[in-house]
Amino acid sequence: MLKIFFVILFFLSSLFASKSVKNIYDFDVFDIDNKKISLSKYKNKVLLIVNVASKCTFTSQYEGLEKLYTLYKNEAFMVLAFPSNDFGKQEPGSNDEIKSFCSINYAVDFDLFSKITVNGENTNALYKYLKNEARGIFSTKSIKWNFTKFLINKNGKVIKRYSPYIKPFSIEEDIQKLLADKLIK
Repeated sequence: MLKIFFVILFFLSSLFASKSVKNIYDFDVFDIDNKKISLSKYKNKVLLIVNVASKCTFTSQYEGLEKLYTLYKNEAFMVLAFPSNDFGKQEPGSNDEIKSFCSINYAVDFDLFSKITVNGENTNALYKYLKNEARGIFSTKSIKWNFTKFLINKNGKVIKRYSPYIKPFSIEEDIQKLLADKLIK
């Protein structure tokens, strides 16, 4: 009887394990034009994933994000920006308005995605995963404000989380190390 119990337990655990998320490539998201995109599209690239807003104190970080992207895009680096209206209603626009704002004001050429929720019961699945993999100050999961950043290695593993106060070029050394496969976590 005990043997049967362990066989069933093994079967159930393997069934649930096969559905577990292994890295960010297991997620699908919607781009700014509302087209479904598999994040597996970004395999073998270093990623900086950022929740953004157009009416925030940190909005000027778009400029630094674009400069980082321009500097390293030919070395397998990508910035993925996810607009969110979670903090002070600082991203009230539609996807079209957000796209236009980013283009006109910051000449953004990196990938923009549809507006999402990063905290609360309607949190986007990708952000649930990111927050679980790299916790914030005092080991909290919640995103504290717009322009929180997550650095992802070429294997889709979350390496580090950065607060909104950390400017994009302050992350450059970590990006360089990941591009050279020298930052291991």
